[in-house]
Amino acid sequence: MKKFLLTVLTLVFAMSLYSFVAAEKKAWDVPAKYKAMKIQKKGDAESIKLGKTLYTKYCKSCHGVGKGDGPKAASMTVKMMDQTTAEFKALPDGSKYYMSFVGRDEMPNFEKKVVDEEERWAIINYMNSL
Repeated sequence: MKKFLLTVLTLVFAMSLYSFVAAEKKAWDVPAKYKAMKIQKKGDAESIKLGKTLYTKYCKSCHGVGKGDGPKAASMTVKMMDQTTAEFKALPDGSKYYMSFVGRDEMPNFEKKVVDEEERWAIINYMNSL
């Protein structure tokens, strides 16, 4: 009985570890229409200030100040991308837009919370400034 229980616990642990690793490495499948999107208003001080305010309201609890280390991050199964890295900054702005507002899995859809296009791009401008 002990051997059976140990085998079951080992399998459960292995499956949870696999699902964590698989989820962490899952690439974003960003549709072409989003990849082609261009930021309308580059990151001037006004846009970045607005973006920071909105980011603080909607994003900071999970993403922290861009490092993916906000208070809710520890409870997530997927490790968030560090928005301060060259890898993130190299992403097309349209991809960042899709990832931020359409979302997937644990990243919720924010299209109904942040409805104004200028505000959405202000958040992207702020993230680009990190």
